[in-house]
Amino acid sequence: MNDKLTLVMSYVQSGSVFAPLIFITFHLLRQFLFIPVIVVCMSGGVLFGAAFGTIYSVIGLTLSSMAFYFVIGKFPKTKDRLLRLKNKLFGNRKLNSRQIAVLRLIPFIHFYLLSLCLLESNKGLKNYFYLSFMTNLPVAFVYTVFGHYIADFSPTLIVIILLSLTLLIYLLREKQTVVPWKEFFRSDDNIEP
Repeated sequence: MNDKLTLVMSYVQSGSVFAPLIFITFHLLRQFLFIPVIVVCMSGGVLFGAAFGTIYSVIGLTLSSMAFYFVIGKFPKTKDRLLRLKNKLFGNRKLNSRQIAVLRLIPFIHFYLLSLCLLESNKGLKNYFYLSFMTNLPVAFVYTVFGHYIADFSPTLIVIILLSLTLLIYLLREKQTVVPWKEFFRSDDNIEP
């Protein structure tokens, strides 16, 4: 895996005119090579800088999400596995796009699991495309900039960033009130003044 990534990075660094196209294509192929999203985004920061790396990563991630939209229906067993994993991690509730955008920033959350959550909560290709684009912006920006400035980060700063992400997930959650069955159907005779 590292050899393939090194080969692609060295070719892209050589200054080829097709370097951005190769990088975007690498975003599409990364799932077959079992390379995490953040590694490719950080590579974009190293190769192209923060601005162009972010642009190319957003394009690549959005195209990857679009490919998922068209392909997942053809693989019902994979879709069922992702749904079971979603139910294990998040329960039976639907995540909103803000939550998905924050969850994409967490390195160990499966990228296509979150794409499935977007697919479930929204109907239609146009809406899915827009929300995929919007939820891919933060991950592409953060990890591309991270890749560009990785040498300057201290371990303390990395811990602060991870704690901030955890706090964001907590703050952006949907608040629900659960009323127990017995309390909901309690008769007025049992209510004390």
